[in-house]
Amino acid sequence: GMTSDKPYKKSARIVGEVIGKYHPHGDSAVYESMVRMAQDFNYRYMLVDGHGNFGSVDGDSAAAMRYTEARMSKISMEILRDITKDTIDYQDNYDGSEREPVVMPSRFPNLLVNGAAGIAVGMATNIPPHQLGEVIDGVLAVSENPEITIQELMEVIPGPDFPTAGQILGRSGIRKAYESGRGSITIRAKAEIEQTSSGKERIIVTELPYQVNKAKLIEKIADLVRDKKIEGITDLRDESDRTGMRVVIEIRRDANANVILNNLYKQTALQTSFGINLLALVDGQPKVLNLKQCLEHYLDHQKVVIRRRTAYELRKAEARAHILEGLRVALDHLDAVISLIRNSQTAEIARTGLIEQFSLTEKQAQAILDMRLQRLTGLEREKIEEEYLSLVKLIAELKDILANEYKVLE
Repeated sequence: GMTSDKPYKKSARIVGEVIGKYHPHGDSAVYESMVRMAQDFNYRYMLVDGHGNFGSVDGDSAAAMRYTEARMSKISMEILRDITKDTIDYQDNYDGSEREPVVMPSRFPNLLVNGAAGIAVGMATNIPPHQLGEVIDGVLAVSENPEITIQELMEVIPGPDFPTAGQILGRSGIRKAYESGRGSITIRAKAEIEQTSSGKERIIVTELPYQVNKAKLIEKIADLVRDKKIEGITDLRDESDRTGMRVVIEIRRDANANVILNNLYKQTALQTSFGINLLALVDGQPKVLNLKQCLEHYLDHQKVVIRRRTAYELRKAEARAHILEGLRVALDHLDAVISLIRNSQTAEIARTGLIEQFSLTEKQAQAILDMRLQRLTGLEREKIEEEYLSLVKLIAELKDILANEYKVLE
């Protein structure tokens, strides 16, 4: 796979795999979706680790897919964790040649952490991103106190957390969205007024509202100055570099920087509104959820994932313990077992003899026949005994988890 510990692979190869196996549509749509997942100004926690030019906050597009390379990010591995342990259901892909997961076992609620945006006929979803630690604390709070109120939840999850930062004005919009599933918040750029050595003022912008194109914003301010809709700006510079964003707006000596800044908030994208719509699929049906319901559905999903994982591990442990029980019988009657195998004409006769003489199952008998001679040494016998005892303990623990609801979430 293209996991976070493997070398980067060409994006064109990844796009081809996706189209061929799971999504038989246009390559540009697939590539653009992948590019977005690798952009730190679009995703709060990037799901793709990109190598090469993946675009910028100025609206520059990514390099062509034949140039860029990618692999999964470390946090993506948590979305796929335990996927091989029968934790989720699979369905056929579009032509029945592959199996694809219906839902991911995700170890964190990615819907809230990275947000989502989508439009369908007669409905739309717009979920803002949140800080990972706060959301996990929210999940724990709902788990420990199912009667928790939205007001109490907001002490743990105070509001959205956008990748481009910025400031959210007021909490009433957040509260309304968290209580009803719908609401609107106002996001403002982070701007400070600086005094220059010559006594003039300048406005320094270091953070922008979510999904605002910096180059277009600067162009808009320049247009307002040129059309004399905003007076008092003498110079406009973009001093952003790899260390961070810095847009400098020089103010005329006789002008008031606060008045100009308020005008900029009013007339440009230095202040925007974000309409929250917590619409998600619940058992295949679109539903508008409040914050608590989002966390409850995630918890229910995790309970299923943990139960299925525990049942899978129990099956594996019991199967291995069954084989080890057979090996223990063989080691306890070593001379008789060796004599029986040596005097048998074929493996089939030896297997049947072991089953009849030592009351073994077919799998145990086969394991004895497959056993290498080095397993007969004293040290190896001790290892088998140790492994068997640890498996017995593990099986008891796994059965205990499945029998007790509260242990599933521990």
